[in-house]
Amino acid sequence: MMYHAESFAKDGFETTIAGYKGTSPTPSLLTAPGIGFQYLSAPPKLPGKLFVILAPVKVAVQVLSLMYALIVVGRPPEFILVQNPPSIPTLAIVQLASWLRGSQLIIDWHNLGYSILALKLGQRHFLVRIAKWFERTFGRTAYAHLFVTNAMKERLEKDWDLQGQKIVLHDRPPARFHRASATEAHELFLRIPPFVPDLSSNFAPPIHPPRSTIRTAVTSGTAPPLGDAFSGSASPVATFRPDRPALLISSTSWTEDEDFGILIQALKQYEMEARTRSKSEQRSLPRLLMVVTGKGPLRDSYMRQVLGMERSEKWEWVRCRSMWVEAADYPLLLGAADLGVSLHSSSSALDLPMKVVDMFGCGLPVCALDFACLDELVQDGQNGRVFKSADELAKQIMDLLSGFPDSTQELNRLRSHFETTHGPRTSPPANREWLSWEENWNAVIKPIL
Repeated sequence: MMYHAESFAKDGFETTIAGYKGTSPTPSLLTAPGIGFQYLSAPPKLPGKLFVILAPVKVAVQVLSLMYALIVVGRPPEFILVQNPPSIPTLAIVQLASWLRGSQLIIDWHNLGYSILALKLGQRHFLVRIAKWFERTFGRTAYAHLFVTNAMKERLEKDWDLQGQKIVLHDRPPARFHRASATEAHELFLRIPPFVPDLSSNFAPPIHPPRSTIRTAVTSGTAPPLGDAFSGSASPVATFRPDRPALLISSTSWTEDEDFGILIQALKQYEMEARTRSKSEQRSLPRLLMVVTGKGPLRDSYMRQVLGMERSEKWEWVRCRSMWVEAADYPLLLGAADLGVSLHSSSSALDLPMKVVDMFGCGLPVCALDFACLDELVQDGQNGRVFKSADELAKQIMDLLSGFPDSTQELNRLRSHFETTHGPRTSPPANREWLSWEENWNAVIKPIL
């Protein structure tokens, strides 16, 4: 939604973002003219055992906070844009607000809220049936409906008979997402040193900040004081170290719709195979640093599991760490990685993982868990690989990283896909398959505004 708000502002609209406090917005959003923030009251957190009983209390808090923000505060807006999910009570409130204030309602369908609730309660639960009715009833009519996939548009057109303009707006990253240079990566790794403080010396190469990080080293110029950005005429030139570990990135919300256990088992297989190859004449595998970004309820339990395996099984070739990355650093981290991993399975089988969109924007090939409409984004063997099990994921990682860093023909071939389909930013959009967020917005959404 941050990208949508920024695009509205660039098109000359005075834009207010109504949402909960939490993660810092992107720097470009904070500095964009014409953007304000209306913070909602945070709903109470519900204990798992009391979820069904206390859910109405949570909904009541959300209703009052959202009604105040949309109906009481400020001038009547020309457009109200809402992202779904969450559906309850949001869809009903925005319908009321748009009617009372004479606003045009745009619903951005990113997923189906009832399908996410079904992961917790089961498809047959009475609350899931109520949620589905609510979402269909209050989401049916709008000035415009935006969809992240063709599959979602076709499904909701047929099953829910949506009324209003229906437009597919595939997610795309903004133009600032790009492949990071070695110097950009060096600066990033100095700013979040050293990624993981407990990497043992037999895994990580020697690190001497600010001249070297786990992945980069300064080869010319004068290195700045630790933590300083590279700027000015004396900026050093960094290169990627030949003894660096391969860097894999995954981003997750640590919820039930992503099975992190698949990744843990794949990493275990990689560790076993790397040990075997190190004692034979087979093509070697590099040490592997798996970084998982994001926050969520299942993070601690999964990380305890993988860290316990590292210690008990004495892993030598693999490390897996979780970290939180600010919005300004996230695209740089993706751009500095070697391979992305997506465990998104989609509760509705109708949405696409935004993490993969961001990775592609940075020219990063992805291994993605297969589901119904994934082929609208990931084409197996062209811009990434598609897997259905831990065994397949482990094999794909090993195939792509074999011979790293100098002889990774298959990984290089996948990466070259982005150079040909993205094209130079200066070339006309008609000559490129992959448009930036701004180009996509101007072509698809601007005409209806």
